[in-house]
Amino acid sequence: MRYTRYGLVMTENLVATPPAAGTINIPGLVDEVLADFLATSTATLAAWDSALCWLADAARDAVLGGGKRLRPTFAYWGWRGVAGPAAPVDTVLPALAALEFLHAFALVHDDVMDASATRRGRPTTHRAFANLHTGQGWRGEADRFGDGAAILVGDLCLVWADQLIAASALPGHRLAAARACYDRMRLEAIAGQFLDLLGGAQPAWTVERSLLTIRLKTASYTTVRPLHYGAALAGAPPGDSLHRAYTGYGLAVGEAFQLRDDLLGLTGDPAETGKPVGDDSAGHKATVVSQLARSLAEGPDGDPTPSQTAAAVRRSGAVDRVEEMIAERVAAALAALDQTPIHPDARAALTDLAKIAAWRSA
Repeated sequence: MRYTRYGLVMTENLVATPPAAGTINIPGLVDEVLADFLATSTATLAAWDSALCWLADAARDAVLGGGKRLRPTFAYWGWRGVAGPAAPVDTVLPALAALEFLHAFALVHDDVMDASATRRGRPTTHRAFANLHTGQGWRGEADRFGDGAAILVGDLCLVWADQLIAASALPGHRLAAARACYDRMRLEAIAGQFLDLLGGAQPAWTVERSLLTIRLKTASYTTVRPLHYGAALAGAPPGDSLHRAYTGYGLAVGEAFQLRDDLLGLTGDPAETGKPVGDDSAGHKATVVSQLARSLAEGPDGDPTPSQTAAAVRRSGAVDRVEEMIAERVAAALAALDQTPIHPDARAALTDLAKIAAWRSA
C-alpha cells in the first residue's frame, strides 16, 4: 500500500486543514488506505458479475462518502500514547482504517432500523437502492429490496474490516490482543443497538437505561474500545493503569459525544448535520434528552411534529440539563487523562478531542 504524509490541524468538526509542521493527518492517511483497499476489493466483486458493481459502489460510498474518521483517530492516539511519536505509523494504519468499515456497517444497518431517509446530506443506502429498484422498473417491492441490499452492504463492510485488520504488519500476538478488543467492541455495539431499538418499542424506559445504551452503542466503539485497541496494537497489556485511565476517559467522552448527538438531532442545523431535525423523536427513540423531558414536564398532546417535540423538550429544561451532563463528562474525561501514563503529545491531543467531540456542531 502507498501512503502520503500529510499535516493535520483539528477543527471543531474534526476535518483536516492545510499541513502544519510536525503533525500527522490520520484522517488523510486512513482515507488513502481505504481507497487503495477498495480499489482492489471492488474490482474483485465486479469481475464476478457486473451487477455486483451496485453492491461494491454502495459500500465504497458508505465508507468514503464523508465522516470525521473519529474512531481511527482515537485508536491512533491510544496507540501513540504507548508507542510514542517516533514509532512508524505505517505498520498500524490498516488496523486503524478497519474501524471505518466497522463504522459504515453500523451506520448502514442503523439507518435501515431507523428508516432514515438521509445520511450526510444524501439518501441513505437503503433509500438509494429503493430508488434504483424503482428507476430500473424491477419486480417486487422497492423498499423491501432497498432494505435487503443495505443489510448486505453493511455485512460486506464487516467482512472487509476483518480483512484489513489482518493486513497490518504487526506481530501475531499484538494483532491477537487488538482483535480481542475489536471483538468486544462489535459485541457491545450490537448489544447497544438492540437496546436502542427496544427503547423505541417499550413504553417504560429510564434515563439510566438510556445511558447504558449510550455506553454500549456509542462510547464502546467510538472511544473506549478504539483507545484499548490502539494500546493493544502498541503492545500494552490489558488491565493496567493505562487501560483503566483510557476506560474512564473514553466512557466520559463517548457519553458526551452521544449526548451532543441527541441535542443536535433536536436543535442542529440540517445543512451541517446532514440529517433532518427530529428524526429521533419521530422514531420515538428513548434518548437521554427525551427521557429527561418526560421526567421534567408533560409532553405535547396528540402526535406532535418534530419541531413541536423539540420546543417541548426545550421548555422542559432537558436541554439545559443535558448541556450540564456534557460539561460534567468532559471534566471527568480530563481528570482521567491527568492520571494517564502516556506521552505528553498524546495527552494534549486527547484533551482537544474531548472538547471537540462534546461541543461540535455536526
